[in-house]
Amino acid sequence: MNKRFFPLMAVLLGAAASLLLPSCKSQYDTLLSSNDADAKYEAAFEYFNNRRYGRAASMFESMMVLTSGTEREDTVRYYWGLSNYRNHDYYTAETNFAKFLEIFPTSSPFSEHAQFLRLDCLYRATYRYELDQTPTRNCIQQINVYLKEHPGSDYEEACRDMLADLQERLDRKALEEGKLYYRMEYYKSAHVDLKNILKNNADNIYREEILYYTAMSSYKYAQMSVEAKQRERYLVFIDDYLNFIGEYESSPYRRELDVLYRRVQRALGKQVAPADAQGDEADENASERDFERARKKAARNQK
Repeated sequence: MNKRFFPLMAVLLGAAASLLLPSCKSQYDTLLSSNDADAKYEAAFEYFNNRRYGRAASMFESMMVLTSGTEREDTVRYYWGLSNYRNHDYYTAETNFAKFLEIFPTSSPFSEHAQFLRLDCLYRATYRYELDQTPTRNCIQQINVYLKEHPGSDYEEACRDMLADLQERLDRKALEEGKLYYRMEYYKSAHVDLKNILKNNADNIYREEILYYTAMSSYKYAQMSVEAKQRERYLVFIDDYLNFIGEYESSPYRRELDVLYRRVQRALGKQVAPADAQGDEADENASERDFERARKKAARNQK
């Protein structure tokens, strides 16, 4: 066989493929740039129904000028946003739905669903608790406005689930910031920060842990103080301790705080109950890490 045959065949096949490829793409591209609103409308829904959401979004977008002011405008705008949403392009979808709601705040049958989907896009754009929570606060505000304007909405349960998750992030971030001061041994700053958390949000879901670290911070701060100021600062710990046990009498943190309370009472020259009445000798000599390990072990045993 002629050695030139194979290179020649490769060239011919490549040329044939290059001729076929534009023809495959040309129908979509030609329609995308055309002014045939009916054909584009039909094609856009065909792409959408076949889950080709990227193409559907582009086709709906190309119809904006053609359908502006017509009875199809709300449908085209809504499905443009929905196509981007289904294509996981939540940033563009949120922009689409926001514009839709500017034009059709209540007058379209798609209005309420578009409003909910916009909230869902905002929710998906929020960050885990360690990062900036500005989008979280914005989303919470928008969801609350929606629930106020749509009492009994079909989407109320989904909205409340989103609110619970978002609020948990804010609560967790607040707790971790207070704990960071504690770990860095800035006990006075930790105490102030933790107290302010509950002052600003008494319903923080980590309230028990916040009160625990508040008491621990005041104890550590007093312990590290000069002798002349220890009494005054130990009394602050006693207040924190009593606040804690008043709310969480059976807390897993109680045992450790009881030990610290007895130590403080002795430091203040007061009589305390014998160890066998309120805690054994091992507790008296235990460290913070010992109590933490005991709590974790107890938690594992409960599972």
